[in-house]
Amino acid sequence: MFALTMGIRYQHGLVIVICLIMCISCGQPQQAMRDGKPYILATTGMIADMLLHITGDSATVEALMAPGVDPHLYKASQGDLAKILKADYLFYNGLHLEGKLGSILEKQRRIKPVIAIADRLPGLIELDRNSYDPHIWFDVSLWKAATAHATAQLAKLDSGNAAYYRANGQAYMAQLDSLDAWVRMRINTLPEDRRVLVTAHDAFNYFGRAYGMEVKGLQGISTLAEFGLQDVSALVNYIVERQIPAVFVESSVSDRALKAVLAGVQERGGTVHIGGQLFSDAMGARGTPQGTYMGMVKHNVNTMVNALL
Repeated sequence: MFALTMGIRYQHGLVIVICLIMCISCGQPQQAMRDGKPYILATTGMIADMLLHITGDSATVEALMAPGVDPHLYKASQGDLAKILKADYLFYNGLHLEGKLGSILEKQRRIKPVIAIADRLPGLIELDRNSYDPHIWFDVSLWKAATAHATAQLAKLDSGNAAYYRANGQAYMAQLDSLDAWVRMRINTLPEDRRVLVTAHDAFNYFGRAYGMEVKGLQGISTLAEFGLQDVSALVNYIVERQIPAVFVESSVSDRALKAVLAGVQERGGTVHIGGQLFSDAMGARGTPQGTYMGMVKHNVNTMVNALL
């Protein structure tokens, strides 16, 4: 009952803050561009990193979610809502990655530009009718397409810097082409029967499709998805039958469930170990190589290959 009451209070408070934001926003102009630079708010670190490459020093870019935060479970604080109010432009992933925050961002469309970078991309993985896998950043070529879309949108929104944004966007997309080729080269060093990726949840379907890896996750596409003993048992059987040497924990997901899988494999007489930590729904700490998109991808691929060889 206490938890239910607290949940109702949180939702009630959130509604009040959103209403205040809408009223204030409609009654005054945006203030973030006083220094001549737009303030751009991105939901995830991956999107913020992309926008920083495009805008250079011509904009102030901030990620709403801190490193290690699971976007599926994210709840906006009043401070976060204040940032949403302050921002000149809002960029988010879409495809329900951000959960309830997506509906808050959609309401801002009537007063400021709000751009979903994934919603209209080609080659999305369909889960059910009108439901798509949101983890597009694991296919580097698809992330390049998202970069092209973001570049075009920024050039329209801030026309005075359009040429600068386009040049930066093209330079970053060239880097992504090189990264994509590097990922393929690294994965191709694995024997085909070792190209199996087992993780805590199904975040790596785009990676598997793009680079020829079979992927298995204990949970579904969202970390909100529940799993039971049958799911654990099925994954244990799969690992034992395929003689998979390693499984991988994720930085933004609890490792408790995968430890249960490891115990089950050992009970069956199999041998498997945790091959390392992958960054799935969030990047690493700021100021580290894993705190950038390209560094995160390289870390993930090297961790996979080193553990599966």
